[in-house]
Amino acid sequence: MSTAEVRAFWQGLGLPGLVDVHTHFMPQNVLDKVWAYFDAAGPLTGRPWPITYREEEGRRVERLREFGLRAFTAMLYPHRPGMAAWLNGWAADFAARTPDCLHTATFFPEPEARGYVARALDDGARVFKAHLQVGAYDPTDPLLDEVWGLLADSGTPVVTHCGSGPAPGKHTGPGPIGAVLARHPRLRLVVAHMGLPEYGDFLDLAERHPDVHLDTTMAFTDFTERDSPFPPAELPRLLGLQSRILLGSDFPNIPYPYAEALQALARLGLGEDWLRAVCHDNAARLFALPPAG
Repeated sequence: MSTAEVRAFWQGLGLPGLVDVHTHFMPQNVLDKVWAYFDAAGPLTGRPWPITYREEEGRRVERLREFGLRAFTAMLYPHRPGMAAWLNGWAADFAARTPDCLHTATFFPEPEARGYVARALDDGARVFKAHLQVGAYDPTDPLLDEVWGLLADSGTPVVTHCGSGPAPGKHTGPGPIGAVLARHPRLRLVVAHMGLPEYGDFLDLAERHPDVHLDTTMAFTDFTERDSPFPPAELPRLLGLQSRILLGSDFPNIPYPYAEALQALARLGLGEDWLRAVCHDNAARLFALPPAG
């Protein structure tokens, strides 16, 4: 599907554009390592994963604007101590020169975490990313308790890869992050990838916690349905949670054109009101975007 067809998708719904809460921008040396991992079809994937939008940074930003994204994120994450503060510095600079990017930050369980998370919030961070699989850390680590508290108190959304797909980690699944929510019930958690493959468990979590959201990243696409199909019996629950499901894509690291994510959502047959909420309105409200004009 061409760029024109992507635009026709949201224009046909009467929307002013799309809001994607799960796009990746990060320092090029870090992104190169991410791409090399997917090129090798690493142990978590087990099959070819071509990067559809392997382009230089400026072109990737331009492409999202051509698609009609009103806002997007710079999801980035550390895999070891001493990395998060540096990533946050890069992300603050990226947001300053990319006004349609929601200023993104991250953290890791380390003594410095509370301090640099507080600084990121003071500097205007609007969304955080936590990757429990890549980071391989326990979200209930005492070093993170004040971090979760700061984020809950500030109402800042935290997009969190906490599901066990594409392969389980020591601290993935609904249990560990559920324990965080039990201690910080006002945390605005955004469960990445709809929590795949534990879809039902994470829908349960969202139904119990009114500030929990889910993003659609890679869910429902042919690529994901092959190994982690969404249970058809759970589809009515997506209507019940219509106001708390957000569009996500994993751009640029997706093994198919961007439009396939939109087509997959339309194929669910949940109606145009649901699509409008998921593809724009919910995130526009969550991030208090100004009216389109």
